[in-house]
Amino acid sequence: MNVHPLRPAAETPHRNPGMAFEPDWIDAIHVNLSAAERRVEQMGGRRSWKKAHQAAWLLRAIACIDLTTLAGDDTPGRVRRLCAKARSPVRLDILEALGVEHLGITTGAVCVYHEMVETAVKALEGTGIPVAAVSTGFPAGLSPFRLRLMEIGESVAAGAREIDIVISRRHVLTGDWRALYEEVQAFRAACGDAHMKAILATGELGSMRKVAQASMAAMMAGADFIKTSTGMEAVNATLPVGLVMARMIRDYQDRTGCKVGFKPAGGIRSAKVSLNWLAMMKEELGNEWVGPDLFRFGASALLADIERQLEHFVTGRYSAVHRHALG
Repeated sequence: MNVHPLRPAAETPHRNPGMAFEPDWIDAIHVNLSAAERRVEQMGGRRSWKKAHQAAWLLRAIACIDLTTLAGDDTPGRVRRLCAKARSPVRLDILEALGVEHLGITTGAVCVYHEMVETAVKALEGTGIPVAAVSTGFPAGLSPFRLRLMEIGESVAAGAREIDIVISRRHVLTGDWRALYEEVQAFRAACGDAHMKAILATGELGSMRKVAQASMAAMMAGADFIKTSTGMEAVNATLPVGLVMARMIRDYQDRTGCKVGFKPAGGIRSAKVSLNWLAMMKEELGNEWVGPDLFRFGASALLADIERQLEHFVTGRYSAVHRHALG
């Protein structure tokens, strides 16, 4: 199988320095929702992955997963098991049958609450796999502002190399783009050298135009990634939302020359859906956005389904989900 080596994302990080606030640019943004929906509908019928080609793309999807546990009953043992799965996301016998055991495939990162950052960092020591911490009062983002800044600092000090912040949705709903810009800019400063992913909670923003405007304001403020959702809203990552956000990334790159990453999160559970996302990123933004430097899935259940599909390719049989447990 012809699969290119998948390096850890942290080795060649892209950083977005941000830019001066330009309200006229944000106000001028408009979205043709029906056109975006038609584009997404056409996409599914234009791409068909089969056999070895499909398996290769599924391995690429694994390398882009932020393997995540954000449960109230998380324990150090659960996080250590998740980290072990991140280090070896596919059973060795499947990798050997595919002829890719030498590639050292891992997930893109492990994403946890602050309380579990230190545990995850220790479990991943020496692997190059970064730990991402959700921060700033995740998932609602309504804790006092100084505490949100302190939370970022604490997670970075504990070893998190990526910080997933949540914006204040009220700034978007009221159209206060300067307030959103200044908030994200302050979060970016608190992150220091850590990469910052700005979670927009797109299902709560009211319209696709506001999704596009919030994306642009966050990138202006220095977000290294823009992310659809916390995974806890009623509506999470959808392809039309992803398309609109990807086109904002393209517009921002055209204007500034800076590459910003994208992370859909919430509800992405099947291998087939992950391939649709990868196809869209390749077609809209190019090959760099189908690797972990600039693209991540926020997911956990997705990995089990991908592993099942890879075993089916190798053996011709589907196995039970429990044969591919996370830990």
